[in-house]
Amino acid sequence: MQNALAVVTVVVVGLLVGVEFAVAVFVNPIVDGLPHNGGLAARSAGAKLLGRVMPFWYIGSVVLGAAWSAVAWGGAGAGLVATAAGLLVLSVVMSVALLVPINSRAAHWTPESAPADWREQLGRWDRLHYVRVAAIVTAFVLLVVALA
Repeated sequence: MQNALAVVTVVVVGLLVGVEFAVAVFVNPIVDGLPHNGGLAARSAGAKLLGRVMPFWYIGSVVLGAAWSAVAWGGAGAGLVATAAGLLVLSVVMSVALLVPINSRAAHWTPESAPADWREQLGRWDRLHYVRVAAIVTAFVLLVVALA
């Protein structure tokens, strides 16, 4: 059972890392380069879609990490799994406290309704997102090492 839980956790967290890394490194830079503030509409649509999906993915990752940590407690790699679970919790706290408020506002912006500082707000979101991505990438690496 522990091996199955470990594999499922690594796959779920790995896919989460892939999506969030792609958003940070590819998607947002591409849409921000669209002419005539086209990135604003794309960011708004992305905030709506990902705002519905990602909470379940993040919480699921935390639950899987915590479950694996509990099952592995005292065994080889348990410290790595517990640290990874802690980083996943940190990513959720960061999301709720720092990123979601910006995303919730951005989800309703249109070219006509966006505040004057919308670029600055999205830039702040991007910087915070890079930190969150670093946390979940580190968690993923720790989980992979623990699995190995």
